Amino acid sequence: AEIERLKNFGCLGVSPSLEGLRDENAKLKYRLNFLKKSLQEERNKSTKSMVNINSCLQEIFGAAIQAAYPDLENPPLVVTPSQQPKFGDYQCNSAMGISQILLKTREQKVIPREIAEKIAKNIPANECIEKVEIAGPGFINVHLRKDFVSKQLSSLLINGVQPPAIGKRKKVVVDFSSPNIAKEMHVGHLRSTIIGESMCRLFEFAGYDVLRLNHLGDWGTQFGMLIAHLQDKFPDYLTVSPPIGDLQAFYKESKRRFDTEEEFKKRAYQCVVLLQSKNPDFIKAWNLICDVSRREFQKIYNCLDITIIERGESFYHEMMKDIVKEFEDKGFVQVDDGRKVVFVPGFPVPLTIMKSDGGYTYDTSDLAALKHRLCEEKGDILIYVVDSGQSVHFQTVFAAGQMIGWYDPKVTRVAHAAFGVVLGEDKKKFKTRSGDTVRLIDLLEEGLKRAMDKLKDKERDKVLTPEELKAAQTSVAFGCIKYADLSHNRLNDYVFSFDKMLDDRGNTAAYLLYAFTRIRAIARLANIDEQMLRKAAREEVLVLDHEKEWKLGKCILRFPEILQKILEDLLLHTLCDYLYELATTFTEFYDSCYCVEKDRHTGQIVKVNMWRLLLCEATATVMAKGFDILGIKPVERM
Repeated sequence: AEIERLKNFGCLGVSPSLEGLRDENAKLKYRLNFLKKSLQEERNKSTKSMVNINSCLQEIFGAAIQAAYPDLENPPLVVTPSQQPKFGDYQCNSAMGISQILLKTREQKVIPREIAEKIAKNIPANECIEKVEIAGPGFINVHLRKDFVSKQLSSLLINGVQPPAIGKRKKVVVDFSSPNIAKEMHVGHLRSTIIGESMCRLFEFAGYDVLRLNHLGDWGTQFGMLIAHLQDKFPDYLTVSPPIGDLQAFYKESKRRFDTEEEFKKRAYQCVVLLQSKNPDFIKAWNLICDVSRREFQKIYNCLDITIIERGESFYHEMMKDIVKEFEDKGFVQVDDGRKVVFVPGFPVPLTIMKSDGGYTYDTSDLAALKHRLCEEKGDILIYVVDSGQSVHFQTVFAAGQMIGWYDPKVTRVAHAAFGVVLGEDKKKFKTRSGDTVRLIDLLEEGLKRAMDKLKDKERDKVLTPEELKAAQTSVAFGCIKYADLSHNRLNDYVFSFDKMLDDRGNTAAYLLYAFTRIRAIARLANIDEQMLRKAAREEVLVLDHEKEWKLGKCILRFPEILQKILEDLLLHTLCDYLYELATTFTEFYDSCYCVEKDRHTGQIVKVNMWRLLLCEATATVMAKGFDILGIKPVERM
């Protein structure tokens, strides 16, 4: 009954061409395994989930390879979109790899083309493949069924952009942004903040339970000098809230005194001891300094639309004693010149978990944070969005966590999502003309000014209301700053250039935002409202006869496989590249296919090709979700 039901459903039929299997037992085992897997996956999938076509094809070709070569363990499964239309829509390139395996393990010399033909004969019946062709040395070119693609596009229009099915709902902990108290956020914090927020949005959209953590530098010896300076400058701080407007200047003054005044330095160390012993007056002083910083950080987070929970180093302070004891009890601690250190196999530099004066270090707080996220938060996936300079440190901390038994990397994913530095247009580290680090708030304000200048150059201020102009300004300014970062491979350094990021040509947020508003305007100009589009989505069949309609339809449906790839490698530039490809593919379609036909003389609408308007709507819907994941706010009019 299940077999018949699935046949009718169209996602599984038992192929008549199974004679290639070695015997009836293998044939039966293959059928049952494929049926069991398909049933389970069908149950797990939401009916509204977008279909990942690449994953579907991998399932189909995986079954075909298993049927053709049932004794082959872990054969290569390579399915990719075709680069040229003449080679079909997707390609299965597994035959070459299987040929190498047969030669190495069995000393069988089989040409890849023969293997490809055998795989093709064993493809189970399915609802998505129209036909396959063997090309070249053994490529299997796959042509998708148009009714399948049309049905998936209709589903997208009816249900909206839904995430692909992910199975068990896992908990993801993302550590990002992480500025230091009493220091202003600078351009170095920009990348962590933007990349981390976007990763959180992606995991949230995919259905994971996401905890966003801001690991603030809010504890340590520097607070001794800050509190001592606060006592001197604002002696009545306990009763009158001190007006510490410029924390950066306050920090520099206290640091200068710490470096030049011996008495002040001694008092600063005493203040640290009193703070760490939770003296109420010193805790109040510490809170005052932290609050001033928090207010400044929040201005940045409000501009960039960042949501984050503060959990600084101070949160883990009480746990550090137990961390040291745990490593001692397991016999991992060595004493080196009064310090307690932990050597992790494979790493030359040990972790210092206690200084000779009994104080703790970054190593201790990072170990405490790791354990808390694993054991208390029960994180299944931990991601640290921190610059590449910290790579060895985090690799050592993660390895120490494995060594002591906090987690198994085969079960729990702990990743350092490293990123390169921001460079100026001179290809050197991005600094002001005077050589200072660029303040993040100054950068954002400059972006707003330049975005408004750009809009006025295009005379947008003459056609938009003041409210629309303001919305366009913030959309372009902050969207361009985010996109310029996210569109580069995060592992590389990138050059910060307002001129490039505000250019409305090429792979920029400005170009994509303009493209989006143009697409949204098409239905408006045709006097088609949302209700009419929703009705059409349920009733119209999306015709994909024109090559540009077909190309656009397939491009739209690649969205789930793009997201799946990023969930695996955490490289968000892939999404930016996809959105740019989608926008340019749409332009090709729009230039070749009339959506709204008008009388040349009167300009009156003669005909509305509704299925093409639905393709416009599907494109805009996917673009809007892509923007949302990147943290970019598009506008309807620009």
